[in-house]
Amino acid sequence: MTSNRPARTPADLVQIEAAALQALALRLTSGSPMHAAFDAACTLIVDAAQSNHRMILCGIGKSGLIARKIAATMVSTGTPAHFLHPAEALHGDIGILTRGDIVLALSYSGETDELLQLIPAFKRIGVTLICFCGCDTSTLAQASVITLDVSVSREACDMQLAPTASTTAMLALGDALAIEVSRTLGFEAHDFADLHPGGQLGRRLSSVRQLMHQGEALPTVAPTAAMPEIIHEMSAKRLGMTTVQEAGKLVGIISDGDLRRLFEQAGPEAFHKTAADVMNPTPQTISPAPLAPEALLLMEQRKITALVVTETGTAASPVLGVLHIHDLWQVAPPT
Repeated sequence: MTSNRPARTPADLVQIEAAALQALALRLTSGSPMHAAFDAACTLIVDAAQSNHRMILCGIGKSGLIARKIAATMVSTGTPAHFLHPAEALHGDIGILTRGDIVLALSYSGETDELLQLIPAFKRIGVTLICFCGCDTSTLAQASVITLDVSVSREACDMQLAPTASTTAMLALGDALAIEVSRTLGFEAHDFADLHPGGQLGRRLSSVRQLMHQGEALPTVAPTAAMPEIIHEMSAKRLGMTTVQEAGKLVGIISDGDLRRLFEQAGPEAFHKTAADVMNPTPQTISPAPLAPEALLLMEQRKITALVVTETGTAASPVLGVLHIHDLWQVAPPT
């Protein structure tokens, strides 16, 4: 069966969704009614989170899938959140709610039966209802303390039936809400690292303390160490360098490059040198707190391959370990 509808290219379909996002952005312009509503929603969520209450997200069908994603984004950026399926809520799962929680309900029409059946229970329990809706006169919108407008002029679907541009608008608005709440709560990169320990992202968010070589793996010689001892320590620890310490204090560092230059200049006489004779007395140090990208950026700026990790990041404080550039190969520097 052929259609009389004009054919649209994939680019046309994406442009429809892009136009929906542009319209949403304009509605959120500072000073607009929706911007004020967005700020009010953020304040309610932040206050709830600071009082140990949670965000509960609800939706059916495609809106439910978007609600799940928003909940996941909130959780990963430090806002306690859960997805509650409205149909399951009607059969007992509403017990997850406690007085003071915030419910964010997603329904483009605002007339989703399963959500509307929950409204009396929301009021009885004492939760605050916010909604993403395309119609501010709908039943859901009228029952909500705050309605955030996700209306679109048209869907990408030719028949204007499948949620496409509207769910894209919901997703973008949910992301904006999650990030603004996270920022207001003071969520930092270190907090993000605690919630994302796995994979390449986890490595990027690892701290210097987590990646450094320490204990028996830390190469160390005394200032009086002779060349054979220096070479043996560097070979055994496989970091291409060694710290030089005296009475637990960092006094210098020796790298493979230092030894190569020494043998080029001194020849056989190099074997008569001690660590104090060949070390770099002003090694670059770092504290254990920074994240991996910051350490990598410092190495690239200084054109070095290792950092000595000390308690306060200065040479005067106790040595904790060594961080080598090989430990950071999967880490991208901050931009």
